[in-house]
Amino acid sequence: QVQLVESGGGLVQAGDSLRLSCAASGLTFSSYAMAWFRQAPGKEREFVAVIIRSGAYTNYANSVKGRFTISRDNAENTVYLEMNSLKPEDTAAYYCAAGSYSGTYYYTYKYWGQGTQVTVSS
Repeated sequence: QVQLVESGGGLVQAGDSLRLSCAASGLTFSSYAMAWFRQAPGKEREFVAVIIRSGAYTNYANSVKGRFTISRDNAENTVYLEMNSLKPEDTAAYYCAAGSYSGTYYYTYKYWGQGTQVTVSS
């Protein structure tokens, strides 16, 4: 049974930093591209960042480029999202996802976590 468990969300002020983690089990972690998506109330789920299986390539949404960093530890079956200079518009539930391809569309990904809430106050 595949499980993706996110952690690290919380309530912070604008300009603060947070580090999200996603621990994976039940799959061969190093065989999957890993991504982060987010969804704010009343909005569609949107792509945030993706990292390929080896970790050698990453891609980011324009809205987070230069502020967020995705990384992975294949030995620990964990993917991270380092978020700096947070803005109120970053407020959303953040989800990690695993897929065979490193796309930016949610339907690219087969497995999803339950999400962790990030709230940024102004």
